[in-house]
Amino acid sequence: MSSRTKIVVLRMKEIIYTAIFIGLGILLVMLLFIMFRPRKDAAVSAEPLPYIPGVYSASLKLGSQEVNVEVAVDSDRINSISVVSLSDSVATMYPLVQPSLQNLTQQICETQSTKNLTYPEETRYTSQALLQAIETALSKAAAQ
Repeated sequence: MSSRTKIVVLRMKEIIYTAIFIGLGILLVMLLFIMFRPRKDAAVSAEPLPYIPGVYSASLKLGSQEVNVEVAVDSDRINSISVVSLSDSVATMYPLVQPSLQNLTQQICETQSTKNLTYPEETRYTSQALLQAIETALSKAAAQ
């Protein structure tokens, strides 16, 4: 009988390194799974948020003057958005306020959401400031 017995010699250092790399690989896979799994709270609901009916306002500072952004809501719908106390001097100094507000109002009233809005590049900062004031007013209107 001729048997060819092979003897494999493993050093303890190689076994430890292999175990560490396998452990790190498993940890990396688990971390990636946790980071990129879909979240339950990330789902966008199709139903609009319930509001307390009324007119809510938030102030927006333009230069040295403040203007109020008013949002009128029903129990389940955003009806209108307007700027009050916009003096002629503020309208002259900030001519993009009215067109930006009209653009945002149209989109928000159609979609009933302040998410995924589009606005021209030249009115980006004005639109973002108005949108922040609108969201502040809507947070006051939200039924909790």
